[in-house]
Amino acid sequence: MTTTRKPRRVLGPAGASTAPRKRPVDWEGQEQAVLIRWLLGERQRGTPVGTLYDVTFHVPNGGQRSKSTGAAMKRQGVKSGVSDLVVMDARGGWFGLYLEFKASAPHTAALAQSQHDWLALAEKRGYCAVLAVGLEEAKAVLIRYAELMPTYRHHDERPELIGTEWRRGE
Repeated sequence: MTTTRKPRRVLGPAGASTAPRKRPVDWEGQEQAVLIRWLLGERQRGTPVGTLYDVTFHVPNGGQRSKSTGAAMKRQGVKSGVSDLVVMDARGGWFGLYLEFKASAPHTAALAQSQHDWLALAEKRGYCAVLAVGLEEAKAVLIRYAELMPTYRHHDERPELIGTEWRRGE
């Protein structure tokens, strides 16, 4: 059984229109989804940039939430300004890539101070930190990053940390 939802009504002052309010369009989210689909396609084609698909993930920091949900997420470690996409692949001397993605013009939002600060912190800590405005610029960043030589570290040089064993058969 399918039910149809009635459009939301905007309550305004007496005599004001109560026409349904348009939901805002998430231009950035739509373009970012296209970017990820493109990256998957590149992986299926076997291109160098396609190798980044499996190690690229989105950090869901944005969006509208209730105060209680926002507070719970903050207690769990959500931080303001964290970049949209993280590429967990060390290349070109960098430990990985933090990519702040913005929609193409005319839907480009300004870079928030917290986002600027996060990019600066990531770069200071040894990560490649990039702002990409629009789909084509983001593709170019990922293609260029995939062209960089992998950064290798010797496993025997790493000290072990205490924690529950997660490796199997090693």
